[in-house]
Amino acid sequence: MAAGRAEPVTVFQGRVYDLLAEIPRGKVVTYGALARALGCGSPRAVGQALRANPYAPRVPCHRVVRADLTLGGYQGEDAGAALRRKRALLAREGVRFDGRGRVLRECVARATTRKLPRR
Repeated sequence: MAAGRAEPVTVFQGRVYDLLAEIPRGKVVTYGALARALGCGSPRAVGQALRANPYAPRVPCHRVVRADLTLGGYQGEDAGAALRRKRALLAREGVRFDGRGRVLRECVARATTRKLPRR
């Protein structure tokens, strides 16, 4: 992802985006799982990086959910039309939900624990 970046991003943001780009359609990952795979102790830091994602939808920030498998935030919002768009994107990709709107566990991917190279 480093080559051809249109907007400058931090090293941390770049690592988040590189790892997230590996999550396949029809799967989601949690903020915490991404943080652990990156060797970062802060799911919130991952969320802030995603909020600033200039590469959406190529870097699919909509594929990240909370630890309780609820949707979390999207496009800087945590309710309303933005979350409806997030859910619609996920559903189109094949992500399934239970009756309470939580992602089914079968749709949760594991974030790789390999160490991404430092930039």
